[in-house]
Amino acid sequence: MQVGSLVVGGIGFLLVSQLSTFWTLAIGLFLLSCITESLRPANSASIASYSRPENITRVFSLNRMAINLGFSIGPALGGLLAAISFQALFIVDGLTCIGAGILFYFFFRKRQIRSALRKEQNLQNKHLKKSPYEDWRYIIFVIMVMCYAIAFFQLFMTLPLYYRDVYGLSEQAIGGLLALNGLIVFAIEMVLVYLIGQRWRIGKLIFWGTLLMGLAYMCLNLGYSPAILIFSMILLSFSEILAMPYMSTMAVNRSGEHSMGGYMGMYSLAYASAFVLAPFTGTRFVEIYGFDVFWWTLGGMSVLVATGFLWISQYLEKPVSVNNDSETEIDEVKTVASDL
Repeated sequence: MQVGSLVVGGIGFLLVSQLSTFWTLAIGLFLLSCITESLRPANSASIASYSRPENITRVFSLNRMAINLGFSIGPALGGLLAAISFQALFIVDGLTCIGAGILFYFFFRKRQIRSALRKEQNLQNKHLKKSPYEDWRYIIFVIMVMCYAIAFFQLFMTLPLYYRDVYGLSEQAIGGLLALNGLIVFAIEMVLVYLIGQRWRIGKLIFWGTLLMGLAYMCLNLGYSPAILIFSMILLSFSEILAMPYMSTMAVNRSGEHSMGGYMGMYSLAYASAFVLAPFTGTRFVEIYGFDVFWWTLGGMSVLVATGFLWISQYLEKPVSVNNDSETEIDEVKTVASDL
């Protein structure tokens, strides 16, 4: 799946570079996105397959570090290529994807898979091919992830508008603040995840990471100072470090041996949905109520989502049961109802 996505997607970039009308571009980009985005769930599943159980979160952090590094280098290279020719941008992107696919194939074609799932979970899930759409606990978790991502993506959507409209910052200054996020994540995430190790429950780490995001937004209303902007960005960065890699780990641990791709696909869907909803909901809310109300609202939303993560994690961190006995299901529903 990953080799096909990279190679076929690379060819797609080359073909899209030849399109020139609105509708052909729209259709071409839609089809290209379907191909290239299929890499994500397969990549997440392969991370679990090639990792040791004790290293799964570190490996997700390493993967995220590579992505952040790409986000740091990519726009600069893209700007240089666009200055030469926009067509060159698509051609180089296509060739690098094809090259990555070929490299990936020859490097991994003879590698032995090492499942990162716990042994006892594998035993229970040996004959289980449960769809994530039948796992209501996981669906709640994915909805929580989507809510977190909608709030977090305001970092790229409405926060730059706030910097420009309220503080009057230049494009360079705004870019510097956003780059601070990538720099902190790149420099600290791997170290912090290594130090934390398995000392804390995953649910608690996600809980605190989500609360930090709310605090980052709310502190913007506590004064008017460039120092507050920097402090807020630092909090957002640590929120990302604590929440996102452990969300991925929880998704992998919840999946079964035969359904990991489906589980990770739904997990990717949460971020894709948030990426669509975040700009519309954020800018519309600011247009109607203003930035101050928006930051308080995001803070309150973060508290609710953090509480939801803490509640649902106590069920997600248990292995999936293969017992479909109705009495067991009724007892579980009663337990959840009493918690609520």
